[in-house]
Amino acid sequence: MSQESSAASARSFTVSGEIFSMPNLDIYAQMTYIVLSSGATDSLSLSVPDMARKGRMTIKQVIKAMQDLTEQKLISHKVFRHLIGEFQDDRLSWSAKGLLTYCKEHPSTSVDELIALSDQSDENETTIRKALLELKHAGYLEDYPELRQIAT
Repeated sequence: MSQESSAASARSFTVSGEIFSMPNLDIYAQMTYIVLSSGATDSLSLSVPDMARKGRMTIKQVIKAMQDLTEQKLISHKVFRHLIGEFQDDRLSWSAKGLLTYCKEHPSTSVDELIALSDQSDENETTIRKALLELKHAGYLEDYPELRQIAT
């Protein structure tokens, strides 16, 4: 490949130096941010295995890094959810994941209905409310107005 065609195919991108001075981000979060920034125009087409390969990390390291970047509001929760998905988000308990799945399928459900349904399992009102708080803390209620109504 000639230097001209190599230069034409090279992409240029800028990453703020701030990313290196944020105390809550480890090197994996920094590298994941760099990989996402380098593919900014097509970052949603990146897969987690692609990011792991490009950043020389494991898939688990990429997922944890993306969680950290989401918590620091450096990437949106929508991007995180698109790339990782709810069931790969290990910040959520199985109760919260199950509640999210149920509420997505039954968007008009109420807290009273959820508590009544919890009688069919070992769950109770405390568990339901704890799962709702997990979803709220992890950013899932922002994208689901029906869940936000339930949590209030």
